Amino acid sequence: MSGRARLALVLVVVALALGPLFLTPVPPSEWAPELWGSSFGEPRGWALTLRELTPLLIGGVAVWLALRAGLFNIGAEGQMLVGACATGAVALAPAFPGQLPLAIGAGVLAGALWALPAGALRTFRGGHEVISCIMLNQLAFLLTGWLVKGPMKDPNAGGATTKMLDESLRWAPIAKFGRAELDWALPLGLALMVGLWYWRKHRVGGYELEAVGTNATAARFAGIPAEMVPFRAFAMSGGLAGLAGALLVVADQNRFYDGMTSGKGFDSLGVALLAGANPLALAPSALLFAALNAATTGMNQIGIPKGLSGLMLGGLILLFASASQRKDNAHE
Repeated sequence: MSGRARLALVLVVVALALGPLFLTPVPPSEWAPELWGSSFGEPRGWALTLRELTPLLIGGVAVWLALRAGLFNIGAEGQMLVGACATGAVALAPAFPGQLPLAIGAGVLAGALWALPAGALRTFRGGHEVISCIMLNQLAFLLTGWLVKGPMKDPNAGGATTKMLDESLRWAPIAKFGRAELDWALPLGLALMVGLWYWRKHRVGGYELEAVGTNATAARFAGIPAEMVPFRAFAMSGGLAGLAGALLVVADQNRFYDGMTSGKGFDSLGVALLAGANPLALAPSALLFAALNAATTGMNQIGIPKGLSGLMLGGLILLFASASQRKDNAHE
């Protein structure tokens, strides 16, 4: 699908998504300003959008990489969650030299290790990665929930949360725009996106990934280790999702709490699908989803259920993006 056709698709889906809002008891004169103001129109909107953007961008990079290998990494939510939990565990340990990079590295490693069972089952036993990822997601919810309600819980907190990180382990913002803050996590996400584009175009590993994702049988005849490429792709995808979770802890929330990813891993799937075959489209795709998430939060405050608005503004885009992805794969 061409870039112009994809843009038209997005506009049509957004227009369709707004339709049910007219059926709510809230008049358009209330929800229309809130829809814009909660995402772009006001400083608080920009603050919410930027806060949502980084994990969606890095998560989108993670899922996109797996998609190009012919894999459907629906487990990014669990990988992001265990990555955040591992980062929180290391960051809350007694202080030691190099604690911050090691905490982030622990998140990356945890995400990669959590993805490996699904990759191994797909590679060596032919198991479908969607089923494996669904089970691993549930295990991640249960494991991290138990940890933050037990060994990692702040004894002085009423809910399932850890203590706040020490100031030395928090990423300070590099710029402020009113209430909106920009930290190093977003430039890192953009660098990962560009790096993925370069790796795909100019490195052997990127070529092998594309070849196996397009036609594994032909890739095998060309001498590419088609059995191991999906395994490596799953590990890389899980590691990137774990990085997204790690940055949620050190650059956003400054703690870990039960269910802190709140669907960002699933939204990352929509980001990757909407970007299609071009990794550089991940940035505008993530921005769109970040703005929609911020808008649903704002509209919830005026009486529109967040679940309803999230379904309309996110679910429909995911549905149409899935259809466009099939067209992209058919023409490549």
